[in-house]
Amino acid sequence: MWNDIEERTKRSGEYIAKTGCTVRVCAAHFGTSKSTVHKDVTERLPALDPELYEKVQKVLGVNLSERHLRGGNATKRMYELRKMHEQAARK
Repeated sequence: MWNDIEERTKRSGEYIAKTGCTVRVCAAHFGTSKSTVHKDVTERLPALDPELYEKVQKVLGVNLSERHLRGGNATKRMYELRKMHEQAARK
């Protein structure tokens, strides 16, 4: 469990800015909830580190604009895998 909210907030922000990952990936990395990471980087971070906040907002903006593409690609992969499994089962 995180004892220091400010430390958690900065670490989450730095991780997102460095890796360009999504809130979901950041939450999994640190073992916190998506809601916690989102609140940290959107509400708490501006007061703690405005420059880091700007970097994180750029990454989150890119992730938001690409979200529909990621979902479409995931669905495509799912159907391709199903098709491969069906073909393998027929042989």
